[in-house]
Amino acid sequence: MTQQRTVPVFILSGFLGSGKTTLLGVALQAMKDQGLKPAVVMNELGEVNLDGVAVGQEVPMAEMLDGCICCSVKGDLGLTIQQLMDQEKPDVLFIEATGVAHPMEILDGVTEASLYMKVEIKGVITVVDAVLMKDQLAKATGKTYRLLEEQIRTGDVLVLNKTDLVTEEADLRRIEEALRSWNPHATLVRAVRSQVEPGLFAGMTGASGAVSREDQHGEDCGCGHGSCRSGHEEPGGSAGGTHHGKHEHHHSHSHVMVYTRYLEAPVDSTAFEELIARLPEQVYRAKGVLTFRDTASRYLFQYAYKQSDYMKIMPQANIPDVVVFIGESIPKEELERELKRLEAGAIRQANG
Repeated sequence: MTQQRTVPVFILSGFLGSGKTTLLGVALQAMKDQGLKPAVVMNELGEVNLDGVAVGQEVPMAEMLDGCICCSVKGDLGLTIQQLMDQEKPDVLFIEATGVAHPMEILDGVTEASLYMKVEIKGVITVVDAVLMKDQLAKATGKTYRLLEEQIRTGDVLVLNKTDLVTEEADLRRIEEALRSWNPHATLVRAVRSQVEPGLFAGMTGASGAVSREDQHGEDCGCGHGSCRSGHEEPGGSAGGTHHGKHEHHHSHSHVMVYTRYLEAPVDSTAFEELIARLPEQVYRAKGVLTFRDTASRYLFQYAYKQSDYMKIMPQANIPDVVVFIGESIPKEELERELKRLEAGAIRQANG
């Protein structure tokens, strides 16, 4: 009887729009260049998986939608991994978490899965948006700041991305000093558009966790949330939820909301770009698949921290036109009015 081989698992973490999916593409190509078959578990807060469009049809992928791996759909993670491994028999597995997930909770989920299947966590790779980090260090407070710190503390490798958008070297050094103070054990690399050396993934060995479980059990309850204290309330809020049946639990991303809007007609590209340029600061991330009435191609749209990008795509599946907004206190009614106005304008142009 052949002994079942152990499948290495990599977890991709990082805040919304930091560049995780682009880094995933680099990682997948590195594995394929080694003759390995990769597979992906991709988590989205919304009800549609738009980042999966960029991965490619040839890579086996399981989707966990409409919730966050580290809380509302955490219980499904082990089953999802098992089904993907049974059906596809990959050589290596990547788990891309939603941008508001805490990777320690995902580590717990994969560890539970390793009790009944042969998977081994090889590392947590945290992608850090240099522009966002600079801004948050200036504020040094708030839920986003705390979540960034938690994500960074848990990484084995920190990829400081979008360094080309921070023009002063002194600012980059301050960001790196903060990263090292939060996580002195991680490997730190700079990147532009998430381009890193392929050997970064091949070189990661051993169990994951720059912050070990033993360290987490010191002052914290072991759930991996810096704001979670056994039997204590977080300042400014009430304790809520349970963890392991006995600890009060706060999810540091409970303030984040998702607004998904399916489009009924192609829209004008210039008008859409103007709408995106007016998005308020509390909209962290937006993405979508769009058909513009004034272009021949369909586009995968990405927006993060006032930067937007449009990539021509040829979806293999029947993917509808859709836009997803992620952030705090999203002005849903205002966005709905704006999008309806764009749709109405497109319909008038088509009938004119």
